[in-house]
Amino acid sequence: MISAAAELAHRLARNAEAVCRHYLPNGRREGRYWLVGDVDNTPGRSLFVRLTGGDRGKGAAGKWTDAATGEHGDLLDLIAANRRCTSLRETLAEARQFLSLPQPKPFDERLLEPAPQGSPEAARRLWAISKPIRGTVAEAYLRFRGIADLRDCASLRFHPRCWYRPNADDPPGTREAWPSLIAAIRDGAGVLTGVHRTWLDPGGEAKAPIATPRRAMGRLLGNGVWFGRPAAVMEAGEGLETMLSLQQVMPTMPMIAGLSANHLAALTLPPTLRRLYIARDDDPAGRGAVTTLAARARDAGIEALTLDAVLGDFNEDLRRLGHAALADGVQAQLAPEDVARFLVVEARKGG
Repeated sequence: MISAAAELAHRLARNAEAVCRHYLPNGRREGRYWLVGDVDNTPGRSLFVRLTGGDRGKGAAGKWTDAATGEHGDLLDLIAANRRCTSLRETLAEARQFLSLPQPKPFDERLLEPAPQGSPEAARRLWAISKPIRGTVAEAYLRFRGIADLRDCASLRFHPRCWYRPNADDPPGTREAWPSLIAAIRDGAGVLTGVHRTWLDPGGEAKAPIATPRRAMGRLLGNGVWFGRPAAVMEAGEGLETMLSLQQVMPTMPMIAGLSANHLAALTLPPTLRRLYIARDDDPAGRGAVTTLAARARDAGIEALTLDAVLGDFNEDLRRLGHAALADGVQAQLAPEDVARFLVVEARKGG
């Protein structure tokens, strides 16, 4: 049975140009696309919405991409971002209003059939009800970790009360909802296949005091958290904070976080890839993952180079040694042409 969200997304896609003219009036149609600056309706050409195409898959009508941030989605995602919707319920209500459809009766609390726990659909719903991280506990947490430049992080969102299922290692009475940094897990085509949650202490300076403050759900194998789009040169590593730390000194380098050693080793390599930098965690699992991924890359004719932190962890390098030292340490490990193309010694300050 098709979900209410999927049905509304299909209806919106069949009226894609009308959706764009309503929510993105500063854009304009060019051929099969609507072009505008971003989801906030800024004039420009970075964001493009496909106006015609099939019902699903690559090339479907209603699919959009922001080339400046790497963010993707369907028209429900666009409406949620444009109207700053804070819940899936709010997004669906806005879409129904645009389509002149009746709203659910007040007593009907079940807008959607329950999604299987841990499924891609459950991940999609969590992503839809999360909000941008600016001004949130998630932004404060990342800044405390030295990650100040978050302007190109459309793969990150925030949920103020994300449900946490305590396990046997949690003490009795552990809270079941915490602020959470939500990261979108996508495949190489930009399709959201899962999310990763980092539960946070409400003070914003640490992860939540729970047994497993990091968990992922959805379809993870081969996929990861993308910063940028697949390209000829890119970086891969395990953790979000590892890749975000490297992004502070290489803001235009496409990157992907595999989220664990096993998933890093199993990443799907984009067909466009020619050179892969792999950030190595200094532990047995991390070293093994790099060895496996590098061998797979070389078998596919891709140059594979390893990046090692001075202190064993790139976030520790950033926090303890600073931006300039992190850049210096990375510079010696990059191909000369990539130093000129990607490395920023004086990292940008977050705005």
